[in-house]
Amino acid sequence: MVLGLREFTERVGEGAGEPVLDAGNGEEFKHVQPGVAIVLGNLAPVSPGTLYISTKQVVWLSDVDRAKGYAVDFLSLSLHAVSRDPEAYPSPCIYTQIETESDEDESEDSDSESSGTLDLSKITEMRLVPSDPSQLDTLFDIFCECAELNPEPIDEGEEEHNWIFSADQLVDEVAEEGDQFSQNPTNSIGHSNGDHDLARTVLELQINDERFEDADEMEDDHGSGHN
Repeated sequence: MVLGLREFTERVGEGAGEPVLDAGNGEEFKHVQPGVAIVLGNLAPVSPGTLYISTKQVVWLSDVDRAKGYAVDFLSLSLHAVSRDPEAYPSPCIYTQIETESDEDESEDSDSESSGTLDLSKITEMRLVPSDPSQLDTLFDIFCECAELNPEPIDEGEEEHNWIFSADQLVDEVAEEGDQFSQNPTNSIGHSNGDHDLARTVLELQINDERFEDADEMEDDHGSGHN
């Protein structure tokens, strides 16, 4: 997957058309909102256009120029929010931050305005301005729903160096060391209600308590042997 904003020109249908989705991988439309302007970085708004939200991406297509369109995957959206503060932006909008593949910390207008060209790889902010501001909450809810459908993938390196053990693994470790320990330690103090972090914490505390008791017994035996 390519991070960041990209041009999108694949359309089907008459007139302005609509975006071509990756139906083979289960992508489908979640919402279509006409009358939406797009603002990239600090550039001027571009309109009129239609916003298409699918299960995988956000697509904006110009209503008058079939060659103009932009798309960004939900995995590239690090933040989305409703903006109604006129000091932040004059019009109510959906504000988004976009992750890019560029590690250079450069401003959008230095690359896009001074050179007269639009470098999408440098665009880290996007605003979607509906002509009907009452649709903002609906759009925000759909953004949230689709973001949940696209969780950030787990890095393989994180899996290889995962130092968090499950309750069952800790019980096995204690059994191998000869400690007498309940196979269901959380029931000794109450139900965890599915809170695995709490259960794990309680389990670790009980293991440490038993180890301290073993250490105390060894000290007592050692002390009595010298009497």
